[in-house]
Amino acid sequence: MTSAPLAARLTVPSGPLFFPVTAFGPDGSVDLDVYRAHVRRGVEAGAAAVFACCGTGEFHALTPEEFRLCVRAAVEETAGRVPVVAGAGYGTALAVRYARLAEEAGADGLLAMPPYLVVAGQEGLLRHYRELAAAATLPVIVYQRDNVVLTPDTVVELARTDGIVGLKDGLGDLDLLQRTVSAVRTEVPGDFLYFNGLPTAEQTQLAYRGIGVTLYSSAVFCFVPEVALAFHQALRTGDDTTAHRLLDGFYRPFVELRAQGRGYAVALVKAGVRLRGLDVGEVRPPLHEPSEDHVKQLAQLIERGYALLEETK
Repeated sequence: MTSAPLAARLTVPSGPLFFPVTAFGPDGSVDLDVYRAHVRRGVEAGAAAVFACCGTGEFHALTPEEFRLCVRAAVEETAGRVPVVAGAGYGTALAVRYARLAEEAGADGLLAMPPYLVVAGQEGLLRHYRELAAAATLPVIVYQRDNVVLTPDTVVELARTDGIVGLKDGLGDLDLLQRTVSAVRTEVPGDFLYFNGLPTAEQTQLAYRGIGVTLYSSAVFCFVPEVALAFHQALRTGDDTTAHRLLDGFYRPFVELRAQGRGYAVALVKAGVRLRGLDVGEVRPPLHEPSEDHVKQLAQLIERGYALLEETK
């Protein structure tokens, strides 16, 4: 873990936020050598941070021992060049356990995944994240999605909590998020971070940018980093012509392909990494592999993405 605070290192990212897939070998076990290569390539390609063992990394499918090994491998491969944020989730007790494993492995921060299964009220969610933040020494980013929908007042209280530095939004309710940003800005002046955490976040990032959310997760970076970097640069410089070209020619078709199968937000990304020459293995159950036809369509989309880059030169 580096001495630089996580929030300061993420405020003005130099590139996309990288959510690596977790590599599995032919026997289904974690392949740390391939995982290290995947993380190393991402950092060398220009990632601003590595979010290890999160949604794209199949956090739900990893044992605590596998989780610790993967986070440690990510920390070693980044070698302090960019921060490493690790997932932590399930119930409060297990989330705390994962937080401590991440700390032991050298992570710089935590992405607090939604609690397992239950649909809790605001009081219970606030207590859950506060207990996690109190038990962890690492800064915490809270992930809003699925069974975690937070009111602006609750996010204000989270922003007042020592150790909680940001909110990642995977809900997509921009009215709610705008009211949340406004409430926190009014009640808790400071540098609270916001992330667009929707699947294939580039597709919605122009809208998120409109309410001041500049950070976003990029699963696409896993297999077409050059496309993801070009889109990130276009957003940063206000080059909407390039952003629109990539949205129309690559991202929208990819999102439409992703919608053809449940779990494709992970499985299709992993197939993309394999198509680019790194055998990261298949997804673990209960996820399933994309169909052969969908993989062929993905291969064509990858070619189209790189052709679009040539058009922008």
